[in-house]
Amino acid sequence: METAPRQIVAFGGGGFSMESGNPLLDEYVLGLCPRERPRVCFLPSASGDADHYVVRFYRAFPAGVCEASHISLFRREQGPADLREHLLSQDLIYVGGGSVVSLIGVWRAHGIDAILREAWEAGVVLCGLSAGSLCWFAEALSGFHGAPRRVEGLGLLPFSNCVHYQPGSKHGLAYHGLLSSGMRSGYAAQDGAALHFVGEELHRVVASRSSARGYRLDAVGGHVVEMQLATTYLADPPPPVMSLPGPTATAVAA
Repeated sequence: METAPRQIVAFGGGGFSMESGNPLLDEYVLGLCPRERPRVCFLPSASGDADHYVVRFYRAFPAGVCEASHISLFRREQGPADLREHLLSQDLIYVGGGSVVSLIGVWRAHGIDAILREAWEAGVVLCGLSAGSLCWFAEALSGFHGAPRRVEGLGLLPFSNCVHYQPGSKHGLAYHGLLSSGMRSGYAAQDGAALHFVGEELHRVVASRSSARGYRLDAVGGHVVEMQLATTYLADPPPPVMSLPGPTATAVAA
């Protein structure tokens, strides 16, 4: 039996918690799931399992669209008893924003980090925004608490990552500085842009806003080279399918 591909969709920012009325990124990740009514589990750990965040998730992922659930690590009297069994049964795991430092800490304390790697390798689609994007990479730029700083992620993707990116901004320049000082090469995404990886390779960049872009950044000889990546705006109609001409009939003499 063919194994499902390992997929991660890392939003620079966006989705139901940042783009009210714009479901394009959320619809995109749902469309990657094999089931017509996919099982989707929300991990709001980076926000301390904020109640309002969980409520907004269920509003954005109603029962008619998917089979939604969430895991609260701060209120273990709620939710599934067997975390591993539940997460491995999902089609999509959606990680919310907040503090990536807190997120990684609580996941490691509960063994969620190892379970998520197992889910990824089994073909469960992983996605998230902000902290829920940074967490999948080997290194990331966190600006949630004070000045931007370098943090270690789960390392499913062997790159660095910067979210809420704007070229030339204070946050963007901090990422450039870390790259120049030895941080591994990586990717950045603006709010509304998402980096879709298949395995460890970037497959495509998609966007819920026409102006949103993704970037590749490499340190070369002490300088940072920034390359804007081709981005597909999800509201654009798909390109027309060009039909190839059929074989030409050849007359055969009687």
